Amino acid sequence: MPGYILTGAPGSGKTAILRHLEVDGHPVVEEAATDVIALHQALGLAEPWREPDFADRVLDLQRRRRRRAETHGAEIVFHDRSPVCTLALCRHLGLTPPSALLDEIERMTAERTVFLVRNQGFVEATAARRISFEESLVFERIHELTYREAGFDLVDVPAGPLATRVAAIKQAVDRLRAAKVRT
Repeated sequence: MPGYILTGAPGSGKTAILRHLEVDGHPVVEEAATDVIALHQALGLAEPWREPDFADRVLDLQRRRRRRAETHGAEIVFHDRSPVCTLALCRHLGLTPPSALLDEIERMTAERTVFLVRNQGFVEATAARRISFEESLVFERIHELTYREAGFDLVDVPAGPLATRVAAIKQAVDRLRAAKVRT
């Protein structure tokens, strides 16, 4: 199942792009960290990302969501983040990444193309997103470097209107798929 990963800093517009792709008929794998944070905040833990098992919880949810998507046998699937993003988050927070996370990244073979969704020039705070715009720029760079170090192919998605960004992603996917057929 060919897959494409959307990554970028918090507030860059990944989820809006994902929703658009989903409405257009593409299966999606939801981002996990925000949901892990939201659940644990609802359970009374104010900053779950500071817990030693946070990355493990995110990875576990990512794995379950990925397996669920694989059962649909879709032609293309879009992933809102991946285990590489979880590694970038560990680096950003100064956490030691769990060995299971590093093993999962080593096993990733299907999704090698990553759309790096660039920041929109601002960040709106939420209960789970407590990052300044300046911090988000640093975090964006950590994502970029982490994916490059792991050997992924990055496709830049510059800031702009949602429809323009989605169209650029679809065109890039069409080009990538056409190139794959030729080889």
